[in-house]
Amino acid sequence: MARWHDGYAELLVEADGRPPLRIPLEIAASYRARTRGLLGRDSVDGALLLTPAGSIHTFGMRIPLDVAYLDRHLTVLAVRTMPPARLGLPRLRSRHVLEAAAGVMEGWGLRPGVHLEVTELSPPSSGR
Repeated sequence: MARWHDGYAELLVEADGRPPLRIPLEIAASYRARTRGLLGRDSVDGALLLTPAGSIHTFGMRIPLDVAYLDRHLTVLAVRTMPPARLGLPRLRSRHVLEAAAGVMEGWGLRPGVHLEVTELSPPSSGR
């Protein structure tokens, strides 16, 4: 993806020799969207990609999250589960952070070294 925009996409996960998983993805690329993140939500449908981002916090969150730190090539650097009201430490080389409901990333096969792909579904809105 040459330039990230707020919107919806599909996350492609190919891990452990299993068939590819296609996961609904929300992209938060603007300052406002990254700041809002998953605040105020009781659940996550798929995942949220914060970009650019090197760390996150879960203050004000209602649910625990799985968090994957990604490098600029969308390779997983680390995966952590974070309860509400925590501050995640910045990760060296992290350029993007992927958030999802606690426990799902293990089922997706996400672990350090797994490469992800993103296919943008909706074009950026114009006029703003």
